[in-house]
Amino acid sequence: MSVVKIFPRAEAPLQAPAARPAAETAERVAGTPADCNCPQAVESYPLDRAFHATLARFTGGISPMALSLAWLDWGAHLAAAPQHQMELSRKILRDSGQFLEAAAHATFQEPWSVIRPQQRDRRFKDRQWEAAPFNLLAQAFLLTERWWHDATTGIRGASHANQAIVEFSMRQMLDMLAPSNFAATNPQVLEKAFQSGGENFVFGWQNWCSDLMRLLSGSKPAAEDQFVVGRTVAASPGKVVYRNSLIELIQYHPTTAQVRPEPILIVPAWIMKYYILDLSPQNSLVKYLTAQGFTVFAISWRNPDANDRDVAFDDYRKLGVMAALDTIGQIVPDRKIHALGYCLGGTLLSIAAAAMARDGDSRLGTVTLLAAQTDFTEAGELTLFINESQVAFLEDMMWQRGYLDTTQMAGAFQLLRSNELIWSRLSRDYLMGDGSPSSDLMAWNADATRLPYRMHSEYLRQLFLNDDLAEGRYRVECRSVSLSDIHTPMFVVGTLADHVAPWRSVYKIHYQVDADVTFLLTSGGHNAGVVAPPQEEGHFYQVLTKAADAPYVGADEWLKLAPRVEGSWWPEWTNWLTARSGALCDPPQIGLAGALGLPDAPGDYVHT
Repeated sequence: MSVVKIFPRAEAPLQAPAARPAAETAERVAGTPADCNCPQAVESYPLDRAFHATLARFTGGISPMALSLAWLDWGAHLAAAPQHQMELSRKILRDSGQFLEAAAHATFQEPWSVIRPQQRDRRFKDRQWEAAPFNLLAQAFLLTERWWHDATTGIRGASHANQAIVEFSMRQMLDMLAPSNFAATNPQVLEKAFQSGGENFVFGWQNWCSDLMRLLSGSKPAAEDQFVVGRTVAASPGKVVYRNSLIELIQYHPTTAQVRPEPILIVPAWIMKYYILDLSPQNSLVKYLTAQGFTVFAISWRNPDANDRDVAFDDYRKLGVMAALDTIGQIVPDRKIHALGYCLGGTLLSIAAAAMARDGDSRLGTVTLLAAQTDFTEAGELTLFINESQVAFLEDMMWQRGYLDTTQMAGAFQLLRSNELIWSRLSRDYLMGDGSPSSDLMAWNADATRLPYRMHSEYLRQLFLNDDLAEGRYRVECRSVSLSDIHTPMFVVGTLADHVAPWRSVYKIHYQVDADVTFLLTSGGHNAGVVAPPQEEGHFYQVLTKAADAPYVGADEWLKLAPRVEGSWWPEWTNWLTARSGALCDPPQIGLAGALGLPDAPGDYVHT
């Protein structure tokens, strides 16, 4: 086992990984694998890249070329499909006739007589929308939305990816024009104005001015001031036991007299701050694990800046996962380690586990992946932002700054759920005058991080665009890795309403690894489904275990076979861990002897 040196702050200043020479950076192909994989140098045309980076400021980072190609593909194929056009004309005439008939008998018709909102559409769920004329306005909007969905999908010959981009674009434009977004056509806003004498508009104006001032000053929303890192969130007691230029490794204090001998390492995503799994005490997974008698370590990633532009994806493996495993091995020697990876951290952990298995490194006792993808061919609507044109555009934008800004990543995720994260919030804050509710999860969500240029380019190209990991082309230290080398028992969690890592995409781990896989599908979304404390009501899950030599069961068949269990998935997972852990023993030491100058949890990097 390799020895990792501890660098106390007092002995050695922290430095980012050294930047590569400018000539080397200019010649290196953006987004290629590690240097040993670069086939040849390619001219980068810096003036073109500077132009694209400037253009990105006016387009929100969306490539206008990618959008134009998608609309051209869709429009050309629709223009060459006369029968499809006739069918669309027939549908609009049918919908118009049904709507006019409903409008003529509006006082006698049952609400939603022509079309109903989908179950996940919460814009028109209140009873005020069942009264005329608001019900007719809502139905007219829903009919328009349905017609445009039919018009932008199912076009023979057009690329499915391009059709998805056009359909997504039209949906964003229509969502902006929904009657729920305007005071005169929203019965809830009108009722609130009548009851308050118009005070809701005054409060809405105050909310707008407050948000504008905070946007211009760069400060956080006022509702998040009550969630302070280290006091109300990320407050589990512990100690930073190791630090390098990329991570701080936190070891949490035990809360039981005896603990399981095998420690747990948490590898979070570095798209956001690490403490998603250590929010408030009542919903902290870290606190729950220590209460169950586990020794817990967690990686806290450093927030990169322009000086870290050449930090590679593999640096996160070496300076993150592997450095953490080495340190834990010194604190708790000769023990297997339960490793947990969340979201992008789970993808990184799966790569590290495959490389370790290839090299005969058997330190991992189990591997747990939470909402983490290892195959990106069906990665949901996030793939709309990932094609050659869009990736090149993002690379040029990052090339100028040295990193992907926090607002760019947050904006992409908000567009995926624009009704909930954009328009409903604007209606609530500025029309109803209520202000946004605060929560620890929302405060964490606003505490975003930057992504280094090289790392993010490699991630987009190798994993999203080329799917190298799933197809056996991904290389670690100049040699290919395969997930099929993993024989360690795995616990994999997907979330039912995940818009970032769709559960059917996460489910593909079944035919990628040669290991026993316990797959659990829980209610909720990418974040709320994972943060599911046992005392919180409304959670449920399904779970089944597939032995390594058992026949494969498809996702749809699995959904029918797996029994449903009410409650949180956390106890199910800790029972699984306990069954694969040894007898209770005395807690290990906190950190290493002689490691001085390191702070208490949550450390310093979380504040950067």
